Amino acid sequence: MSAHSLSLAEASRRIAAKTLSPSELLDDCLARIAEVEPRLNACIRLMEDDARAAARALDNEAPRGPLHGIPIGVKDIIDIAGLPSTCHSAQRLDHMATADAAVITRLRAAGAVFPAKLATHEFAIGGPAFDLPFPPARNPWNRDHHPGGSSSGSGAAVAARMLPGALGTDTGGSVRHPASHCGLVGLKPTYNLVPRDGVFPLAFSLDHVGPLTRTVEDCVLMLGVMAGGDFAGGLTKGLKGLRIGYVRHFHEIDQPADPEMAAALDEAARVMVAEGAIITDISLPPLQQFAAVNRTILYGEAGAIHEHWLKNSPEKYAGVTRRRLLPSQFVSAADYVQAQRRRGEMVAAVQEAFTQVDLLLTASSMDPACRIDDTPTVERTYPRQARTPFNVTGHPAVTIMNGLHSSGLPLSLQLVAPAFEEALLLQAAAGYERAAPWKDLAPNP
Repeated sequence: MSAHSLSLAEASRRIAAKTLSPSELLDDCLARIAEVEPRLNACIRLMEDDARAAARALDNEAPRGPLHGIPIGVKDIIDIAGLPSTCHSAQRLDHMATADAAVITRLRAAGAVFPAKLATHEFAIGGPAFDLPFPPARNPWNRDHHPGGSSSGSGAAVAARMLPGALGTDTGGSVRHPASHCGLVGLKPTYNLVPRDGVFPLAFSLDHVGPLTRTVEDCVLMLGVMAGGDFAGGLTKGLKGLRIGYVRHFHEIDQPADPEMAAALDEAARVMVAEGAIITDISLPPLQQFAAVNRTILYGEAGAIHEHWLKNSPEKYAGVTRRRLLPSQFVSAADYVQAQRRRGEMVAAVQEAFTQVDLLLTASSMDPACRIDDTPTVERTYPRQARTPFNVTGHPAVTIMNGLHSSGLPLSLQLVAPAFEEALLLQAAAGYERAAPWKDLAPNP
């Protein structure tokens, strides 16, 4: 098996055993990038020389931990010192980062190397777009289709086996959306568990930084470094005895899902029960209410961030970004305050649910990926998801593949845990992953 095809965890084990060197792994990943990148547009900038120098130095060091010598892709709203952080936008082509983001500092200290800055939707909100300095990333399962966003390059690069892991950000689902569309594990940690210093904000109180990986074990290893903790204790415990609340109304009533997506969710619930989980139906506020609160808060906060550019250089945005950001200039203080008040009630509703169950099971996307050039369908399906509620409430949520659509594109589910219960969340995800047949499937871009 080529080194680029190894999971992050398996590559880590081979590096620790000295049967694979960081330089060998990096060189194979760079060769894979050269092979498939022209068809996927996942990378904005390659840093081959810097990455090779870092890998050579690590070849001769005792392993620092599980990320020693592991190539990690970086969404291009996250700062790496001495490199541009463009946010995929003409507004920031000349912006040069003067320091590493906090999460980069942690990963670098653990021995990770950074071969590429990865495509994103413009400022993590406008995309996919064809009127920007860089083309939009494409889905490795079918290059005519959308990879999800806004961490689009991160999803495409990891799914295409260009890199074993990548960093994304998530304000309304932007780690979990590409995970859903690209057949990956995507984690939005508890709000503030992973530091956001050095990450260009979309909405201060909704933003999260999270990993995209091929397996749950890989996700655990990345999160341990990103958050500074040990989340691996429950990986082998499985689902037996876990009480899981199935939020059916999200995909059956609030936003009726594609029938194959709905069937895959029911089948995943059946698998979990067979593995010993106890599943009961549970209700939360309707998706439309979560979406309205998220939208109002996001617009209020993004409006403050983008006010200068919207007034002085609106022509530098992609058309879709401009359309999505312009309403931010009309959110009143009263709107924002009322949304925050309602947010508190929604947090309380989810907290109440967790007095009855250990975890929640929900849809992630309601549809498989659509064509990337079908703008009306992109606009229609983009908000058809159940990820936004947990940006509003700040609870940790993970998306994992749970099937293939008849179109050949991935299907997905979402699990949600109480705040700071990432270990339990990933225990359940790993239990499902072992019992289901999906984790070894890979696209052929």
